[in-house]
Amino acid sequence: MRPLRRPVLAVLTGALALGGLTACTEKSDAKAGEDGAIGVTAADTTCDTTAKTAKAGKVTLAIANKGKRATEVEIVMPDGRIVSEKENIGPGVSYTLTAEVKAGDYEIACRPGMVGHGVRQKLTVSGKESGAKRDPRLDAAVSAYRDYAQDQADQTLPKVKVFTDAIRAGELDAAKKAYAPSRIGWERTEPVAESFGDIDPKTDTRADGLEKGQKWTGWHRLEKALFEDGKIGAEEKTLATRLDTDLKDWQRRVGRAVITPTSMANGAKDLLDEVATGKVTGEEERYSHTDLVDFKANVEGAEKAYTLLRAVAKTNDPDLVARLDTRFAALDKQLDAYRPSPDSYEFTSYDKVGEARRKKLSDGVNALAEPLSKLAAAVVGK
Repeated sequence: MRPLRRPVLAVLTGALALGGLTACTEKSDAKAGEDGAIGVTAADTTCDTTAKTAKAGKVTLAIANKGKRATEVEIVMPDGRIVSEKENIGPGVSYTLTAEVKAGDYEIACRPGMVGHGVRQKLTVSGKESGAKRDPRLDAAVSAYRDYAQDQADQTLPKVKVFTDAIRAGELDAAKKAYAPSRIGWERTEPVAESFGDIDPKTDTRADGLEKGQKWTGWHRLEKALFEDGKIGAEEKTLATRLDTDLKDWQRRVGRAVITPTSMANGAKDLLDEVATGKVTGEEERYSHTDLVDFKANVEGAEKAYTLLRAVAKTNDPDLVARLDTRFAALDKQLDAYRPSPDSYEFTSYDKVGEARRKKLSDGVNALAEPLSKLAAAVVGK
């Protein structure tokens, strides 16, 4: 799910308790207009940009959050699909977002508090992509990742049906057992689902992430009923069927997702941010304590995108690839310690993981997140 929608001070307070969690945001040296970047100044009620036009191809946003709340900045197509985004940019924090865009009309959206429609500025992109023809290895990577995302959606629906069938049958223990496996494919490819804007809020929102007037539906509403309330009633059975319907919509739409080499790279970083803001803290699966299942799925999804882009990134920045190889391997090894075998998805219940071990997991995430934030720039070349 999208990071918890709450004041960033609370995020930082919890982070400090874990020993300085910083993977959700990064400082950037980029300045508005530098190297052709479009400056984006986000505040609590405004979203100012230094340009309303850009040339097709690589577009860089030099984002600065001058507001008092965490914000999200997106490049949005007219039909609402998100080309690229950066979530959880804290007050006073800057970030450089690299994306690839074709000619057309777009909007740059700033979403203070990461809620609602946000404040938007028009962006008109014209012309053809300049420079040499794109490396065919990148086209192959995009094609392979699109197949991967569709395959994960296709594999998820039967697992979800096992979960929802158990709820409809009133079988509490069976539903609890099927809960975590039903989420793996979603967690591996969550940035693709989030790119549509309307699916994630219906399926993966926590109670404290609800917007005003929003009905709580989806996995976490059912998680609470099963693991905290210990009951399955008529409402839960109805919500189970709605979850089936909403996820079928996701499955149908995967093929329409905007996928580019930079969106893959940015999506990989977003998955690490998901770990930092929800899984390491234990907030994501607060009732079932199956956070490590989600944690591993997020890392696997990030690693898949990175692996597909690795050859091009190595050509452009071999030192970065060496760091990423090492840090992915180190984090994978850490996670293996919490399951009986490397091919098992039976992870230790997260409420059994003490603060010291959570701190080590946090450190592993931070060590990977920093170089991973540079992958998009390495893919398109500096």
